[in-house]
Amino acid sequence: MAGWKDGSVQEKYRLVVVGGGGVGKSALTIQFIQSYFVTDYDPTIEDSYTKQCVIDERAARLDILDTAGQEEFGAMREQYMRTGEGFLLVFSVTDRGSFEEIYKFQRQILRVKDRDEFPMILVGNKADLEQQRQVSPTDCRDMNPLASAKIRMNVDQAFHEMVRVIRKFQEQECPPSPEPTRKEKDKSGCHCVIV
Repeated sequence: MAGWKDGSVQEKYRLVVVGGGGVGKSALTIQFIQSYFVTDYDPTIEDSYTKQCVIDERAARLDILDTAGQEEFGAMREQYMRTGEGFLLVFSVTDRGSFEEIYKFQRQILRVKDRDEFPMILVGNKADLEQQRQVSPTDCRDMNPLASAKIRMNVDQAFHEMVRVIRKFQEQECPPSPEPTRKEKDKSGCHCVIV
């Protein structure tokens, strides 16, 4: 945390982008950071980015880790899962398997964090490829609009919503006025939305 000039502390968030190989994690991240669409698929091992932005009139620094989707890099997962404060679980609407694989990532994050819930949002990418869609609108009926890194649709919204979920989670974890005894945490599961 930095900055006390006006009495406020700069908010800093460590976001982790996870999901299967080829779902567009890097394309979403680079589109958010640089407003540029990456056309070549080059499997990521691990890349990190930083972006300063204002979300709901509050300045924030986002440290974003773009992770490997390939199974051969699975051993690296537990390390970033330990340090992440919020997770964007990315799947491709053109790949049913990537949608089903998301639950594996969700369970692993909760296990590593030893929590019943943790800040996560579900991001359905490649919404511009409607003709190749394998994840039906019924699967996504209770969720926000889908994203497309290619046409920059709902990209900023996904990252901003992740920060909102983290803020809400942190406020619940550390309420301004501490209670004499801590209540049992809510066991409702993670907050997952498609943006």
